[in-house]
Amino acid sequence: MLNYDAGYWLDMSLRIGLALLAGALVGVNRDLHRKSIGLRTLGLVSLGACLLVLTVSQYAQQHGFNSSDGASRVTQGIVSGIGFLGAGVILRGPDQIHVYGLTTAAAILVVAALGIACALAEWPILIVGFVATLFLLIVCGPIEHAIQIRIERHEADAAAKDSPRRKA
Repeated sequence: MLNYDAGYWLDMSLRIGLALLAGALVGVNRDLHRKSIGLRTLGLVSLGACLLVLTVSQYAQQHGFNSSDGASRVTQGIVSGIGFLGAGVILRGPDQIHVYGLTTAAAILVVAALGIACALAEWPILIVGFVATLFLLIVCGPIEHAIQIRIERHEADAAAKDSPRRKA
């Protein structure tokens, strides 16, 4: 059984938290520009990639393997695996505005990363990653929805101002 000290927990929490924050902030930008992926989806993608690389790197380091080889292979897999999320944006009908299921697809990536963390007994990565995932899916969902509503109201107000008024 490995003994994780407070410094390790802090380091992993900071890394995972910053990955979540970076993805989520990019997602807010995408939400503000009415793109089909947003805060939760990009937060989950960033979080999942971080969890995968950290888990393999930590496992390799603790068991005397070359951690850069494992991290390189995982990174290659992430890059090719992310293609299906990009395809979700590209593969939509010309008459459809919204793409559905991207957050679920990103959640699949994160769940896979959590499963790998479990398999390799990287408990701090698992726990912090799991909490971060629930935060994105539960807390950030209403935030993302509020952003969407605000944008729609702003567009409706702008359209109302631009429409010709009838004189009686």
